[in-house]
Amino acid sequence: MQDDLNLINQDEVNKEPELPIPSMEEQKRIVAELKRLEDTGELTPEILEEFMTGKRS
Repeated sequence: MQDDLNLINQDEVNKEPELPIPSMEEQKRIVAELKRLEDTGELTPEILEEFMTGKRS
């Protein structure tokens, strides 16, 4: 069973594109934008997903 789980997890990992790690300055900018969105009540799970998947930066 553990082998099956390992295969499933590996398949999921293979589906995710590798994103480059943003520079420290870009990370700070992203955090500031996420905090702003949260403070104004505009942060949704969909927007957060866009940031986490690189569709939005």
